[in-house]
Amino acid sequence: MTGGRSGIGAALVAALEREGTPVRVLDLADGFDVGDPTAWEQVEPVELACLNAGVTTGAGDVAALTDAQYRRILGANVDGVVFGVRRLAGVMERGGAIVVTASLAGLTTAKVDPVYSLTKHAVVGFVRSAAPQLAERGLTINAVCPAIVDTPLLGEARERAIAAGIELLRPEQIADAVLAAARDVSTGEAWVCLPGKAPFRHEFPRFFESA
Repeated sequence: MTGGRSGIGAALVAALEREGTPVRVLDLADGFDVGDPTAWEQVEPVELACLNAGVTTGAGDVAALTDAQYRRILGANVDGVVFGVRRLAGVMERGGAIVVTASLAGLTTAKVDPVYSLTKHAVVGFVRSAAPQLAERGLTINAVCPAIVDTPLLGEARERAIAAGIELLRPEQIADAVLAAARDVSTGEAWVCLPGKAPFRHEFPRFFESA
C-alpha cells in the first residue's frame, strides 16, 4: 500500500485491517519514495497492491509551474505507478490484483491543476495498456477514478469546493471502491466514483483493437 498514512490510503489500511488482512504501508512519511526505482527492489510479493501515493502541483497557472513542482508530481503520480507495477509484475503470484488510485481528472479536464490532470491521464492509459500483458501473468490491474475526495491533498481548495456547493466524497467510499475493483474479475478498467452513485466502469470508445 503506497500513500497509506493519510486520506484514501489510511482509509484503505483501516478497511483491510478490519478484515484481518495484514498490510504493509509504503509511505514517504516512513522514508519510502515511490519515485525512487531502487526503493521498489525490496518490495515482496503481495496478493493485493494498492498504488495510492499522489500529489498535486499547487499551481493552476502553467506559466508559473516550476521545474521542481513538475518533477515532484511526475515522480509521485507517474513514476511511482510505473516502478511499482514493474516490480509487482515480476514478483506477484497468479491471482494477484493491482489497483491504482487515479482520478476523475484522468478522464476529463482539471483546469485548476492541468499537470495533475496530465499525470492521471497517463496513469489511466498505462493501466489500460498494461492490463493484457499482466493478464498473461494471471494478474489484474484496474484504476479507480474518484471525483473530489475530502483528504489533506485538497489543502486550501477544500473550503472553496464547499463554498461552491461541491459534494465531497469520503476516503472510506473510495477505499470500498478500491476493494471492489480488486475483487472484480475484470481488468484494465477505470472505475468512476461520483457522489451519490455506486462505482461504475467508464465506457471508453472502441475505435480499434491494437496488435
